[in-house]
Amino acid sequence: MEIISIIIPTLNEEKHLPTTLTGLADRKDIQLIVVDGGSEDRTRETAADLGARVILSSRGRGHQLNRGTEASRGELLLFLHGDTILPQNFSDAVRKTMKNGYAAGAFSLHIDSSAKRLTMVAACANLRSRLCRMPYGDQGIFTSRENFDRIGGFREGPIMEDFIFMRSIRKLGKIHILKEAVSTSSRRWDNMGIIRTTCINQIIVAGYWCGVPLPTLAEIYQRMQGVAAKNQGVNHDSSTRPH
Repeated sequence: MEIISIIIPTLNEEKHLPTTLTGLADRKDIQLIVVDGGSEDRTRETAADLGARVILSSRGRGHQLNRGTEASRGELLLFLHGDTILPQNFSDAVRKTMKNGYAAGAFSLHIDSSAKRLTMVAACANLRSRLCRMPYGDQGIFTSRENFDRIGGFREGPIMEDFIFMRSIRKLGKIHILKEAVSTSSRRWDNMGIIRTTCINQIIVAGYWCGVPLPTLAEIYQRMQGVAAKNQGVNHDSSTRPH
């Protein structure tokens, strides 16, 4: 049976990791790798206690994902956010997708909230990913090691690493979006507000298509995120992760 290496980049994810990791490290067909970018909480200790191999890395999701892949041994690679929970039958779905000849795949998105607006956000994200075959990182994207190597892995820029990765791997073949859904935390939308979060993310994507350099996009994203957080009276997430 092909081993699936699950690679999780983290930064201060102590709160969410127990739910994300529970049960994954107990399986012989799964390799669990957490690549930490300098957490100031107990993220690394929590990951190790739950059976994950912990790797220290400089901060930056693209760099962390590449570091985790270098340390992995699985024929299949699954890239997961630290606040996202896989469906129960994820391994069978991943193996079946890759066995059927797809270049890569991802799960459908469920946002862990009872808010109807967030149900609509998830529905729109799922429609977009199916129509465009462009899933984002919080959907748990996966591919083979061979395909990962063929495109040179993730671009190690300050932002848009999952978007660029999927654009590159889509040139190798079809992308399959599974009906099974991952469940991701609603914290970004809760902190910033649904409309603000959506608008900020779409501005960043539009800027990318217009050729704005990635460092500039990252600076714009951080600034807009900070202003939104200040208006909401909350601390903003310092990661650059547009949805």
